[in-house]
Amino acid sequence: MEVTELNALIKIVQLGSYTEAAKSLGTTKAYLSRIISQWESRLHARLLDRTTRSVSLTEVGREVYERAQGIIAALEDIERMTADLHREPIGLLKISCGVEFGMFMVSRWIHSFLERYPKVQIEADFSNRLVDIVHEGFDLAIRVGKLPDSSLAARKVGNLTYGLFASPAYLNHAGIPVAPKDLLKHQLIFFSGGSHRGPWHLTKGHLVEKISHQGRLTVNNSFVIKDSIVKGLGLGMLPKIIVKDCLEAGTLEAVLPSWQLPDVPVHLIFPSTRYLTPKVRAFIDLAIEDFSSLIQGKGPSFQPKERSPRK
Repeated sequence: MEVTELNALIKIVQLGSYTEAAKSLGTTKAYLSRIISQWESRLHARLLDRTTRSVSLTEVGREVYERAQGIIAALEDIERMTADLHREPIGLLKISCGVEFGMFMVSRWIHSFLERYPKVQIEADFSNRLVDIVHEGFDLAIRVGKLPDSSLAARKVGNLTYGLFASPAYLNHAGIPVAPKDLLKHQLIFFSGGSHRGPWHLTKGHLVEKISHQGRLTVNNSFVIKDSIVKGLGLGMLPKIIVKDCLEAGTLEAVLPSWQLPDVPVHLIFPSTRYLTPKVRAFIDLAIEDFSSLIQGKGPSFQPKERSPRK
């Protein structure tokens, strides 16, 4: 049975007339009569008792009519629900991300998102394990670094830019490097996890320098590196985003800022580009907007001034 046939029966009963029902539905009396006759033939039961003045339901017809009303009401609820989903993000949003990036970036996205959309709840898993977002029921995962080949859909948020940093006290004591080779004379702190593990690759135009000096400290946590550099234990590489406050406060200074380090891409991945729910689409838009504002200079992605060597 088609929805139009259900509506035909409902309208005939409500108006008590084939003629009035035909006018209301923009069709003909003969067409409605044919629909009801076909129904009665398929069901082997009479649905309507018809006189010259009125139309009334038979006992079977009343059962069919009530069920038809329920079906139409359910369809209308689905349409309203779908319309609401397209208008405003609602429901539970499950997110997975790495611990470090989650702490200094995703947490701010979550706070902004919850403030902006009061009908959304978020369940966030800050973990360095690689989750299976489909089988574990995640809506989104944030990945830092090059993405492996995958059937999952992805949107690039932007790139993390890196720099070399040290405390003013350390530079006053150990001297200021003016070229990458000078780094070999310094106490270096290396990152042992993620895409920036191992040697540093610095570029300046066509020049390329690789620094693989044995570090005084090797650790897989950027916040530990940041704290160690601030305490004057050495010189290290960090995302510019997480040292903004220290650069502004003067507790850290940029080292060799005219030399470039490789950028690291940040992606949001999700099961499919089709049928994105408003909550997922809205979170993607917010993340890209916020990260873009940082890159454009409204946040910590900026090029620090180079300090002159101590004479």
